[in-house]
Formats: sequence, C-alpha cells, structure tokens
Amino acid sequence: MTDTGAGTARPATTGRAARELLTEAEALLARARAVREDHARAVEAVRAVLDPLLASLADRELAAIPVARLKDVTEGRLRLGALEQAGFTTVGQVHGTPRYELRLIPGVGAHTADQALAAAGQIADAVRETVSVRIDMDAPDATTTALVVALHRLVEAGPDARRAVEAAGRLAERLGPLTVSAAPAGSRLRMLFTGGEARARALDAVAALSAAVTEAAEQALPMLFGQVSVDLLRAPESAPGAWVDFELRSAEYYSLLAELSGSGPDRDAAEGFLPAGIADRVRALRLDGSRLRVSLRGYQSFGARFALAQKRVVIGDEMGLGKTVQAIAALAHLAARGESHFLVVCPASVLINWSREIRARSTLRALPVHGAERLEAYAEWAAGGGVALTTFDALRTLPEEATVALAMLVVDEAHFVKNPATRRAQAVAVWAERADHVLFLTGTPMENRVEEFRSLVRQLRPDLADAVSTTHGAAGSQAFRRAVAPAYLRRNQVDVLAELPALVHVDEWEEFSAGDLEAYREAVASGQFMRMRRAAYAMPAASAKLERLRELVDEARDNGLKVVVFSYFREVLATVGEALGPGAFGPVSGSLPAARRQELVDAFSAGDGHAVLLSQIQAGGTGLNMQAASVVILCEPQIKPTLEHQAVARAHRMGQVRTVQVHRLLAADSVDQRMVELLARKDRLFDAYARRSDLAESAPDAVDVSDGELARRIVEEEQQRLARPE
Repeated sequence: MTDTGAGTARPATTGRAARELLTEAEALLARARAVREDHARAVEAVRAVLDPLLASLADRELAAIPVARLKDVTEGRLRLGALEQAGFTTVGQVHGTPRYELRLIPGVGAHTADQALAAAGQIADAVRETVSVRIDMDAPDATTTALVVALHRLVEAGPDARRAVEAAGRLAERLGPLTVSAAPAGSRLRMLFTGGEARARALDAVAALSAAVTEAAEQALPMLFGQVSVDLLRAPESAPGAWVDFELRSAEYYSLLAELSGSGPDRDAAEGFLPAGIADRVRALRLDGSRLRVSLRGYQSFGARFALAQKRVVIGDEMGLGKTVQAIAALAHLAARGESHFLVVCPASVLINWSREIRARSTLRALPVHGAERLEAYAEWAAGGGVALTTFDALRTLPEEATVALAMLVVDEAHFVKNPATRRAQAVAVWAERADHVLFLTGTPMENRVEEFRSLVRQLRPDLADAVSTTHGAAGSQAFRRAVAPAYLRRNQVDVLAELPALVHVDEWEEFSAGDLEAYREAVASGQFMRMRRAAYAMPAASAKLERLRELVDEARDNGLKVVVFSYFREVLATVGEALGPGAFGPVSGSLPAARRQELVDAFSAGDGHAVLLSQIQAGGTGLNMQAASVVILCEPQIKPTLEHQAVARAHRMGQVRTVQVHRLLAADSVDQRMVELLARKDRLFDAYARRSDLAESAPDAVDVSDGELARRIVEEEQQRLARPE
C-alpha cells in the first residue's frame, strides 16, 4: 500500500500502469474534442448558408413594414417628419442606413438618428425570430441547394451525432481536469518529490480517471465518437443526391433548420399551453435518446417528456404530428434506464405499423402478441421483455395474473375505450392499474367531447376526471386545456407548422384479414396482376385496408380536414364510397367530361370543414387543383411513381396553407410489398433527374419501368412464394 499522506490507503496506481491509463484517457479526450470540433464545423457550414438566407428573408419582411411603425416602438416619441421627407418609407430602409448618413439628413439630429435605428433594430430582431426557411424542391436555386447539401451531412450523421456531442461535452469536462491532476502519478520519481496533499490528489484523480474510462468503454463512447466523426468528415453529397435524400426525409431537415435558425413554433403553443409549473417540470426532464434511431422535433421531445414526467396522460395531438414516435421515445427512455417490459394496445389495422415503426426508430424489441400463437408470444415477452404489441380484442384473452412489472402501457386510438362498460375498456383498465406509466394516444380533440375525456382520464387520474365539468369544454379549448393540463397535451398543426415539412408521407401497412387472404390467393392463382392489386378490397366486410381508410377519414372528420382518396380502380372507389356512406364527392373518373370533374372539385372545396373526394388517380392526377385537401389517401401503390407524385401535387401546391399528409395503404406480404421493393431498386438519382425534367413532365412513360415487365415478375414471385409450404 502507498502512504497518501492523508491517512487513507489506496492501491499503488503509479508508474507504468498510471502512464498507460493517462495515455488511454488522453486519447479518449482527444476523440471527444475531435467529434465536437467536427460537429461544430458541420454546423458552421450550414450557418454560412443559412444566416445570409435568414437575413435576406428578414430584410424582405422589413421592406414591407411602413416607417410609421417606428412610432409604435417608441410610444410616439420619435418624430418621423424629416425621415419621411427624405424619402424613407419603410423600416427596412431605416435599418439599412448607417447612423452617420441619417445624421446628414436635414432635421435629423444625433438623438433622432439613434432613436430611429434603435427602434428599427427592435423590429428587426422581432422579425428575425419569426422568419423561417421553406425549401421548395420543385424550384431549387443555388442557395437552397447549398443549404440542403450542408444539412445533409448532419442529417446523415443522424441522432447519434447529437448523442455523441452531448456525451463528448460531458466527458471532456470530466476528463480534462482529471488528466492534469493525475499527471504526477505517471512517474514514480515525480511522486517521490510530490507533497502529501498533491500526491493524494493525484491518486484520487487516477482512481476517478479509471472509473471514467471504464464507464466510457461500457457505453461504447470511443466507437460512437469515431463513427460520428467519420460521418461528419465525409465528402459533401452531390446536389442531386442531397435533394433525393431531402425528399425522402424532409422532416429531419426541417427539424435541424428549426434548431439551427432558432425559429419554430411559439413555445407556449408547442407545449400545449400548459401551466408554467407543469411545463417547467416537463422541460427539466432530460430525455435519454440512446435507444432511439430518429431525431425528434422539439414538440415531439416535449410530448415524450410530458408522458414520462406526468406518468399517466393522454396525448391528443392532431393527426400527422407523430404521436407514435413520441410514444416510442418515451419507451426508449425507460428502456435506457433499465426497464424491460412494455405493452402497446392498438386496433388491428395499425399493429403492423407499430411493429415497423418501433424497429425502424429505436433499438427496442417488438413482439406481436395476437393471432393463433398469441399465448406463446406472450410467454416469450413475459420471459424476455421488449414491447408487446396486441389488439384490443386480443388483450382480453391474455393471462390476467400480474406476472411482469409493466413499465409503460401505451393505448393507441384510445377513444376506442371511451365506454367503460365495454370489455375492451375493462381489459385496458386492468393493465393500466399494473403499469407505472400509462400513455393514451388519440387524434380526436377532447375539448369537443368532455364526457369522453372524463371517461378516458378516469382510468388514468380519477381525481382529475371528477374535477372536469362540461363547462370547461363550453368555455373554449384554452379553458379546457388549462383544467385538464396535468393529464392532457394537444398540439394542432398550426401550433407547430414552422417545424413541419410541407409534405408528410406515411406508409400504412396492413395485414390481410382471412377474407382478404382468400381473395388474394385466388387472384394470384389466376395470374391476374390487376386483380391481385384489387384483392384487398374484394371482401369489404373483412377488408383491413378499408377499415384503416375509415379510421383515417374519421380522424380527419374529427379535425375538420378535407380528404382526397385516390385509386387506380373505379371498382375500388365504388367500394370505398359505399363504406363511407353518402356525402362523399365523386368519383372523379376518366369517363367524366373535364367540366364535370372541375365542378366536383369546386363543390368539394367550397364548404368549410370536413369533406371527402373520391378520384381515379389517372383522372385526378393532372389538371385539377385540390389544394382544399390536406389529407391524401392512396388506396394502393402505383406502377408508375409519377402517377403518385402528380396526384399528391394536386393537393400539395401553391395556395395550400396546411401540411399535406399522404397515407399510402399497403398490404404486407403481397403484390403491394413486391411493387414497393422492386420500384425502390430503381436508380433514385436517375429518377430525381428525370422526374424534374421537361421530358418527365410531358411523357412519364419515358422514365417509368415497363408495366408488363413489372407485372410478370411480381406474379411469378407471388405464385412461387405462395406455393412454398409454410
């Protein structure tokens, strides 16, 4: 043992062992500093393009503000007569003029010049906080292209970059002082001539250094720093490649833009107008994203933290704002903190989507617990943990004994359990009692359905349910939200529009029902490609796609949104029309005269609030403007990608003021999946060039794959797949 001079005994960690530890710590410190520097350079590359662009947008806004507004800022104390006589008509002109030039104007003294510039500066600061960059991929210019290319590097590095930079900052702050304090321990001779207190500090630092290096290794930080640095130091992506990537994941680009520009939604609105005390508690919770594979937008991070901080809540965000990813982020946080068992209950129509989303956006293990083998899957989950995914009906058949410690229960489309007398609501209530955290998700605005809300919250917070009355709803949404704030968070698109891309694509994967599968097998056996594509709607009473379509339309109705439903097939549109009942406009089809098609679109657009328009994709995809719609549903994937792009463009175009949500209905293990996979194998860069060319606009067939070739290939693959024994 070594005498430390402080009366305590420590292991002899000096000489060679200490030198090796110091070398390892210094190398780790160098990696931590390097990844922060690499990230800073990538951020600076974005700012080099973004800052002038924001300044230009702000200048444009200032150029439209009358100079008289300067009086408002100074509460009428500023006299503008001399400036107006000199030709100053806008705040922008004043803001862009040097002080000495203003003082040269007759009648403008030093005090007036200073007042005018200070007032103009205040307005300019306010404008800069509100301007945001919108990237128009259909009209790219040199500046926006440079911005997309610069952003691509950070987007490509992904959420690991944020995690690496944050971890590197904490590690550098910890290791820097320790390496200095521990330095004497690297030499036994130096330690001999070091005083007792300094020697004790050195040995303490060596012990702390060893713990820090070990902890970093356990968290795989050296590998994380190295990989992120590699990602950040890659050569810039080509302009076409960056634009293609932007089209595929524009949400991540806009999220970074909002973060780097400091723009974004009003904080109170993005936080659901929560009272200050609750909002502060939510903000104070640090979200652990180490198990996530996606970057969250600001309001999404807040939603996940709300669920964690408040423990038993309803998130009622408007459709299209990413309630699923907020739930996954909350699950991932708990998993990173050592929790193991989670349960998601949802309608059968979205179960496969949950499975895909969990696997794509986190490192969590997803286990479907439904169907004939649900009890075996349940036993596997109970033994090994993960995220069990089950349906409302299947939940009632699972063992009732409390065999697992449930960390979080998530109930999607929670309005399905609004009636406490139903068996599904009772089954959910049993599991909710067992769970530490309970998260209900619904896109239905609860302030319009106070009794429904009270029923849901009674399963979460009985005390709060009893305190909410119908008068809160009658008093308006703000009063209602304040009353239910401890357990309810809702944001509308308009609240967070600045952080949203203009176009949100969602692939809605469904599993065939027994009836769907029977019809599909018959179509495959017949070798009829078009019949295979329609098979998911052949038995409407059992159609999984049709059930999901109804759910999407119902949610759009609850939120007052207009919907356009596209299909290649008139037969499918007829089935959809019967399922939705009277009131849907259309269908718009090729057999209708052009004037009649426009009349249908005009009637659909004319009224306020919800409406549904049915359209053949070939007829509605060109020539008609449907910008009244903010929800687009594609009943099946198209052989020609240009058909989908042109159809979506009917709604997502000049004059559209809301984010457009595009839901593509897809059946797993079917012709839909084969089409998506085969079309994805095309050269994306070529498609990006071609689709933006004049040739592609005038002749889509010139760049799309051969219909016959694709159909033959898919029919053969599906016949072979279904012929194999299961």
